[in-house]
Amino acid sequence: MPSVHLADRGVVRVSGEDAKSFLDNLITCDLDRVSPQAARLGALLTPQGKILFDFLVFQAPAEIGGAYYLDVLKVFAPDLAKRLGFYKLRAKVAVEDLSESLAVVAGWDAPRPDDEAGFVVEDPRLPDLGWRAIVAAQDAAEFGKDPAEAYLAHRIALGVPEGGRDFLFGEAFPHEALMDQLQGVDFDKGCYVGQEVVSRMQHRGTARTRIVPAVYEGGFAADVGVEVTAGGKALGQTGTGADGRGLLMIRLDRAADAIAAGETIRAGGIPVTLEKPAWIRFPFPGDAERPS
Repeated sequence: MPSVHLADRGVVRVSGEDAKSFLDNLITCDLDRVSPQAARLGALLTPQGKILFDFLVFQAPAEIGGAYYLDVLKVFAPDLAKRLGFYKLRAKVAVEDLSESLAVVAGWDAPRPDDEAGFVVEDPRLPDLGWRAIVAAQDAAEFGKDPAEAYLAHRIALGVPEGGRDFLFGEAFPHEALMDQLQGVDFDKGCYVGQEVVSRMQHRGTARTRIVPAVYEGGFAADVGVEVTAGGKALGQTGTGADGRGLLMIRLDRAADAIAAGETIRAGGIPVTLEKPAWIRFPFPGDAERPS
């Protein structure tokens, strides 16, 4: 029953009477769908619609202030806090990087901690990911008793990407990072930074590049950031890998052509087989219907 302290994750708090409207006008997810019982995947984008930071959004109960807590890759937490600060203007909010005093833990096939342990929710991206919690840093070891590699392998086996690992911040659109598949973009909410571009991609179906899961031949995954090819042509590049599986950022149309032509797709020179999870809803390379 694995549970892991995700030591590479940090926490940014956004508090104050304008916290909800402030965040709702900036990020991809709808804050009406965030509560102490339900987190949400979200991102802060550039005006051109590319992901600057992705994170999980938690909310504290009203009796302790109702602030929002953003679970983000720790190395980027100071930059996220600084960037949010640029947007404050006259909004009555406070933005703080609390990564030294708070920690993130996750578990699957394991009982959830009691709510008294911290902010505990089901992972909003995919039920099979399990539960996620923000706890006091000094308590993290109590809830996270397994190695971080166990969570990495679990996440990759499910095909779920994370920013700063499987795609570069500032270079990928939400659709490319599968945020539209993982409840990370609410297309029926009001305006936010980069919304026009993201909405256009959704309505026109123009996301030709996506992250897809793959199984490596021989059981060893390629390094991050190496080229994915087929028939001598570049398809994209690798993301993280573990236990013979990995995530690849590739052009769907080129991969579909390669499969139709019987060409072997290789990641870092290693043959791979693309594997479609049940939760992916877009046309997948090798499906009867070719991606548009």
